[in-house]
Amino acid sequence: MVWPRFLEDYGNVLKMSRKFSDAELRHKYRRPSSGAGRGGTLAFVVWVWLLIAIAAGALAQEFQPSVAVDYRAGEQALSRGDLMSAEKAFRHVLVTAPNDVGAHANLGVIYMREREWQRALQELKTSEKLAPQLAGIRLNIGLVHYRQGTYAEAIPAFESVLRDEPDSVQTQHLLGLCYFFEERYADSVGALEKLWASSNADLDYLYVLTIAAAKAGRHDLEMKASERLLEVGKNSAELHLFLGRACLGRGQDNQALAELKHAEQLNPRLPFVHYNLALAYKRQHDFTSAKREFLADRDIEPDVAFNYDELGTVSSTLGEAEDAERYFLEAVRRDARLGTSWYGLAKIYKEQKKYSEALNALEAAGGIDPKSASVHYLKAQILIALGKGPEARQELVTVRKLQKATTDKLEREISGSKYRDPQLGTEQ
Repeated sequence: MVWPRFLEDYGNVLKMSRKFSDAELRHKYRRPSSGAGRGGTLAFVVWVWLLIAIAAGALAQEFQPSVAVDYRAGEQALSRGDLMSAEKAFRHVLVTAPNDVGAHANLGVIYMREREWQRALQELKTSEKLAPQLAGIRLNIGLVHYRQGTYAEAIPAFESVLRDEPDSVQTQHLLGLCYFFEERYADSVGALEKLWASSNADLDYLYVLTIAAAKAGRHDLEMKASERLLEVGKNSAELHLFLGRACLGRGQDNQALAELKHAEQLNPRLPFVHYNLALAYKRQHDFTSAKREFLADRDIEPDVAFNYDELGTVSSTLGEAEDAERYFLEAVRRDARLGTSWYGLAKIYKEQKKYSEALNALEAAGGIDPKSASVHYLKAQILIALGKGPEARQELVTVRKLQKATTDKLEREISGSKYRDPQLGTEQ
């Protein structure tokens, strides 16, 4: 077993680039499934909003009977997951009572469930103005920012909730994670350490706390948390998954494979075991095995955009252009912030001489990572093919400047030399 001291150097692995983060986790904490969250764990904090949809009885004004009927219909539809009917009912309420807090708040919850984050934020901001005293609305606002990976914007919302409800364990945990992703490690420790009594049996909590404590120079707490991590994890699949991820973060691929295969033997359905196995195989240029493992993880976690992104990259490497295009399109459908998928699509379209589509894909990739020399170089190639020499030369000038000033993150993510951990961050 790999000693978890490796975690001391692993904080940079967990903080995924917000430019290329998974939304579901984007999150890359997520709603638990069958009693287990992402990575078999990570079920502690996110999707709190499912429990705090504002009920009409709590916030509604005195309505005409017809409006009360719409309210009840909206609540019933929301409770059974019929989001279209629920939205229609609450919109009807707002026709008669445009400033009703409950209707706006419930619409915000509906759009959160549909991952329409901007619409959700608009409704929640409206309800916050109408009822600034309600901490639950501010918690949802923080969750919208969290799910989008805009942790700095989530922090004030969570802080305000804790001022009103200092005993909210879920909010405290979310705030600690936001501090962590913003590299405010001392603040992260301050938030997470308060949860020790209630959370020290949670492997995910211990994992993040160990790293935050190491980064903040709290080596007493680092040792305490890492020892507790071993004690709680024992010989569990989850612990071997954590250790395998740590090895991947350090570039120790053979050790990672050993830990991850052990985890797979203990629990072959553990989410992200196969994903991380695939990354290790990909680094060893065993792309057939990598594709097999990415497909296995997709079957377990079908909503994770990173699986489709990686499947696109591996399929492209194997010369399976049709599969690659299909996977890349599915990846950006699930998370439009995946620059690697946009870049992969651009390369495919260039080979197919679909230059307009290629430039559109590069526009999306460049918007996510404007300092990628690879994006500008591929754009120059396409412009040359289109006979636009002056524009192509300008792109090549940009490439030379970027190559001198930066390391191309996008290419490192595509190649697998940079470890991407989809279990933490923003499906997100």
